Amino acid sequence: MISFSAVSKRYPGGQDALRGVSFALESGEFAFLTGHSGAGKSTLLKLIPAIERPTSGSVVVNGQNIGALRRSAVPYLRRNLGLVFQDQKLLFDRSVYDNVMLPLSFSGQRPREAARRARAALDKVGLLARERANPVQLSGGEQQRLAIARAVVNRPALLVADEPTANLDAESAAHIIDIFVSFHQVGVTLLIATHDQALIERYGKRVLRLAEGKLAA
Repeated sequence: MISFSAVSKRYPGGQDALRGVSFALESGEFAFLTGHSGAGKSTLLKLIPAIERPTSGSVVVNGQNIGALRRSAVPYLRRNLGLVFQDQKLLFDRSVYDNVMLPLSFSGQRPREAARRARAALDKVGLLARERANPVQLSGGEQQRLAIARAVVNRPALLVADEPTANLDAESAAHIIDIFVSFHQVGVTLLIATHDQALIERYGKRVLRLAEGKLAA
């Protein structure tokens, strides 16, 4: 599903965000990615959907080499990925329902099927009753659930999340992770970056730990 082999990422100015990172995440696996602020977690996650490209080494996602991927092929790669980043990029001039419908408008779904999928995704995260609300009317936890609904509406095989519980209280954070667990139970592969050690210990899943851009043992 995901394979990193001796991956390094250097930004202009000589900043090394990742240095020689190697790991594999198999189909159906659930892993947490953790490490101190600035350890390289966000950079690692951005390599998976080709938001960033590796400076050296190889990143292979669903059999596709990210470093060699043509720009025109990137949208097709991302159709099989669910992405939840800290910058949720919600559209505050559209309703909750319209935010979830947006990815479906690019995937060629028939209107009736798209509407069914959008409402099913909202129901899964407990927001169906708020479908006509504007995102600004939602709490922080609800906005995060909306971002998750939008990420999974295309039924991706792989779900990647960057600090999805940041700035949430403990109860809301646990609810968010429980939603991810429910997707994993139906076969979705999960990679979740978090600094919340209590959450990591609660779920007892595999942990990838970054320190100064390197993957610790």
